[in-house]
Amino acid sequence: MTPAPIDIAGAGAFGTALAITLGNAGHPVRLWARDGAAAIDAARENTRRLPGHILPPTIRVTGDLADLTAPILILTIPTQKMDDFLGRSAPFRARALVSTAKGIHRATGLGPTALIARHRGADTTIAQLTGPSFAEDLARGLPTALTLACTDADMARDLQHALSTPALRLYITSDVIGAELGGALKNVIAIAAGAVMGAGLGESARAALMARGFAEMRRVARAAGALDETLSGLSGLGDLVLTCTSEKSRNTAFGMALAEGRSPDPAVTVEGLATAQELAARPELDTPIADAVAALASGALTLDAVIDTLLRRPLKPE
Repeated sequence: MTPAPIDIAGAGAFGTALAITLGNAGHPVRLWARDGAAAIDAARENTRRLPGHILPPTIRVTGDLADLTAPILILTIPTQKMDDFLGRSAPFRARALVSTAKGIHRATGLGPTALIARHRGADTTIAQLTGPSFAEDLARGLPTALTLACTDADMARDLQHALSTPALRLYITSDVIGAELGGALKNVIAIAAGAVMGAGLGESARAALMARGFAEMRRVARAAGALDETLSGLSGLGDLVLTCTSEKSRNTAFGMALAEGRSPDPAVTVEGLATAQELAARPELDTPIADAVAALASGALTLDAVIDTLLRRPLKPE
């Protein structure tokens, strides 16, 4: 069977890596870049976002959204920019819109698929692709497993087969809320884990932070109606482990910079910060780690005060 054409909107590191993965599997891929599309297409390399990885001949890069006409459109647009992007774009004709964004939209409190639902056509199915994955690993063809969440069971199976490759294995679930929250909440914990390591508190402290952070993730997700089993899978625990233990994670690097007194790179998207701020603004949720991250990032508390606050919490059963 001839691989189906796939469009990708967003030529950041992850969008480019996904295009390379799918293109190497034989899919005709149209990759939309907001800036520099012609230069990327001519050079056959995204030197700004993913240098060192050549685009296969199956990929064409465009700067015109009207060129995106494939039945599957993958949106690799950051959560905080998603609503604006969709609001400024003509209606897409894709049968399935697949988001890879991770986070909670600050202006609306919505997740990526709910944002997309505000702009989709009546016959368009929305899905969420998430889980432990670094762009560099995808681009190199290293084995990666992700969660594909979709409430339409038939479309979920179709997308699972369409987007899986020899190096990329997809598992499906109908729990979109759980998959989205796993990807959003783990970034908050990763900022905290980065701060722990940046402050020199040690790997034992990081392990404890990850375990308590996972408990916090499950509480928030459960309150939103998500399934525990989803948080225990790739989109929750799997992504948490990867993000909290690697300095390649933007959120971990952000936390380390905060703890070390360095100014984080303002050009780097750190979705965990917006999510922490959103959680901290919801007093009905028990989120001490998210609250601490928001307070540290805003300067409301020093790192020493944050550590003291967390360590002085009442003792209780695990």
